[in-house]
Amino acid sequence: MSIEMFIVGAVLFALYLYFTIWNITHNNKKQNEENKSIIDDSVIDEHDSDGMGNFSRFPKD
Repeated sequence: MSIEMFIVGAVLFALYLYFTIWNITHNNKKQNEENKSIIDDSVIDEHDSDGMGNFSRFPKD
């Protein structure tokens, strides 16, 4: 009786781990696609090497 319960528990645990990892990877891919479309749509400044935008630049005086 105890070996059967161990096998059932191991199978359920393996299924839980599989679907948890699948859920993490699936949602990560979906989030990366959404972020990529947001980045592609926005205007990217070629000279913004620090990543802080235009407010961190010195004036041209």
